Amino acid sequence: MSTETAPFDPARPYTLAGSVSLRPEEFGALVYNFATRRLSFLKSPLLVAVVRELAQQPDVTTALATAGVPDAEHDRYLRALAGLAEAGTIGPRP
Repeated sequence: MSTETAPFDPARPYTLAGSVSLRPEEFGALVYNFATRRLSFLKSPLLVAVVRELAQQPDVTTALATAGVPDAEHDRYLRALAGLAEAGTIGPRP
């Protein structure tokens, strides 16, 4: 069984991993992964909005637009989401 994951693709649908919980905070959110017992942070309320929007949208790009991320900021948010995907915080939806 391969442990490699597919590269992050903004044209695909994603969602918060089932083992991950978000706790809203003024700065963004605390992220706890119950599978790895890892605590991390989302340091932007807008990034939290994007992550929550992923489950309802057909792809990442639509989630960015729906959450209100300015077009000029899309690349920065895509890099952040790619990091979240690599960490297992978000994953592709079937």
